[in-house]
Amino acid sequence: MRILALDHGTKRIGVALSDPTRTIATPMEYIPAQPFAKFLDRLKVILKEREVEMILLGLPRNMDGSHGPAALKVQEFAAVLKEAVAPPIKLWDERLTTAMANRFLIEGDVSRRKRKEKVDKMAAAILLQSYLDSLVL
Repeated sequence: MRILALDHGTKRIGVALSDPTRTIATPMEYIPAQPFAKFLDRLKVILKEREVEMILLGLPRNMDGSHGPAALKVQEFAAVLKEAVAPPIKLWDERLTTAMANRFLIEGDVSRRKRKEKVDKMAAAILLQSYLDSLVL
């Protein structure tokens, strides 16, 4: 079964999916965060079509590991999601995933306009890959 990663943002939520063997993370898409009902509808379609067993949700932490306002928003988001979808939700440290995604896209010579379209799903893939790699250790 697959793991779906979500990189929560105020405007867009990046989505990435693992392969069935839980080895490789692949960026999928981003879903507009608002309206929430439309986000939830799209998420439910993905969960069903891709046979997702678990949702991995990025938890933004401060560099010292503490939780700030962004982490609290994600925890509230996770609580709402738990009531709306069947797969269990796991929070995972997402420090610097967006910065890494931007760096990879810049190094890949992706234009600024296209980076905006791709950065959220890339950040979700980086988040998911870090989790998948931790399973192997």
